[in-house]
Amino acid sequence: MNRAGRLAASLIVALQLAYAVVLIGGLAALPSEDAPIPDPYFTVMELLILFIAPLLVILMAAVHEAVPPARKLFSLCALVFMAMCATVTSLVHFLILTVSRDLPGDWSSVFAFCWPSVAYAADILAWDVFFALSVLSASRVFLEAGLSRWTGRALLVSGLLSLMGLLGIAAGDMQLRNIGILGYAVVFPAAVLMMRQVLSRQTF
Repeated sequence: MNRAGRLAASLIVALQLAYAVVLIGGLAALPSEDAPIPDPYFTVMELLILFIAPLLVILMAAVHEAVPPARKLFSLCALVFMAMCATVTSLVHFLILTVSRDLPGDWSSVFAFCWPSVAYAADILAWDVFFALSVLSASRVFLEAGLSRWTGRALLVSGLLSLMGLLGIAAGDMQLRNIGILGYAVVFPAAVLMMRQVLSRQTF
């Protein structure tokens, strides 16, 4: 399980970097600021999320397997919440890739990534709530002095920023949701690299 966790961590970081590259390419290809990201960029981004989601669960499962018994409550919470995040976001993005493309115009807006829409709300639930609760729980697992403690702090920052993405809903301004994106797209990959090292050393 330890080896699987380290492999999952490496793949998560690699796929998140690939996602960032594709996103930049998609933004550069926009015909106007208000236009959605075109294909093939959009489809590749959706597929990358579908690959990343189960890897997040594997990583948290490896952490849960490796931590001392006294901290397994926190690692179990991290695993369960990450599984919830992965389930919801996988369902959302799979439906976007499949069903939404064949729906009539009035119904396709249900799966549009603009506020308000069902798909957007579900994805916010996945990342700004379930993901945030997962990494906040995981932050209580990494307590030993040195790299482990810094890993816990990075996870804490990631979780708090992700939760703050909910300010976008509260204020009715989706630009504020970008705070949450910083949590899981910028801070979390750095934390994952640190988690990989802790798993290698078994120093929680």
